[in-house]
Amino acid sequence: MRQALLVAAVDPSIGGVLVLGDRGTGKSTAIRALAALLPPMRAVAGCPYACDPEGPAESCPHCATGAPRRAETRPVPVVDLPLGATEDRVVGALDLERALTRGETAFEPGLLARANRGFLYIDEVNLLDDHLVDLLLDVAASGINTVEREGLSLRHPARFVLVGSGNPEEGELRPQLLDRFGLACAVETPTDIATRIAVVRARDAFERDPAGFCARHAAAEAGLRDRILAGRARLGAVAVPDAALERAARLCLALGTDGLRGELTLMRTARALAALEGAATVTDDHLTRIAPAALRHRLRRNPLDETGSGARVARAITEVFGG
Repeated sequence: MRQALLVAAVDPSIGGVLVLGDRGTGKSTAIRALAALLPPMRAVAGCPYACDPEGPAESCPHCATGAPRRAETRPVPVVDLPLGATEDRVVGALDLERALTRGETAFEPGLLARANRGFLYIDEVNLLDDHLVDLLLDVAASGINTVEREGLSLRHPARFVLVGSGNPEEGELRPQLLDRFGLACAVETPTDIATRIAVVRARDAFERDPAGFCARHAAAEAGLRDRILAGRARLGAVAVPDAALERAARLCLALGTDGLRGELTLMRTARALAALEGAATVTDDHLTRIAPAALRHRLRRNPLDETGSGARVARAITEVFGG
């Protein structure tokens, strides 16, 4: 889970992270902690969509007005989408205060606007209402949120990394939404005593002295932040040999994944992992370490095979890579 989140921070084009597992295993804690690790970004001052000052202005209703675009530094947004959120809160709606007091038709940006160029987090994503799932699928595919309601007709950028968590015992995700996540991780309750004691002690230490706990781990967080920045800088220079692409294709064929999204995700993720670790070239080691997260949720169901998706991926890795 930690590796998947760090890799997604290096290369957002991977497509987001889904974390499924038992209750109380730190899924939400780890995902929300990502916000403190993300290096700040440059954005257009005053723009509610946090547009890149070096990017085109035409797709943004704020930047397209022609006003000078002054740059400022902002934290990368990590926005929570609650299960009970209304459609207006998610996509945005008419600004009622300005409509009633000034008679103006103005847009009040929603959660998708706040998440642009950042991360959108959905806890219990498998319980999300179908109408919000449909909306997210449209926006995730296009990177544009289109609002047509109450006299409003507006489009604004909404490119974000989708991060979700949930307990699979409480329900399954729709296949269309599942396919939108680049990586999927399974988290299980630890069974060894030492790990359980360490987690309990860490949690108790944080509750007793949050400021002191954060201060003791500040250096480690700064080190992770530097690794993310260095990984982003190296990403474009990491080579992906034809042999690595052939291995990825053979692995996807062995697993029977639909389409080519599996190979694309596997290639991007392995390259981001190599960049994060300072490697110049993608190797078999990178591919095999990231393959379970990139492919386990893309497998067709086989009623004659009772093994889990993780075991099927591990078996295919052994067949393709040997060992």
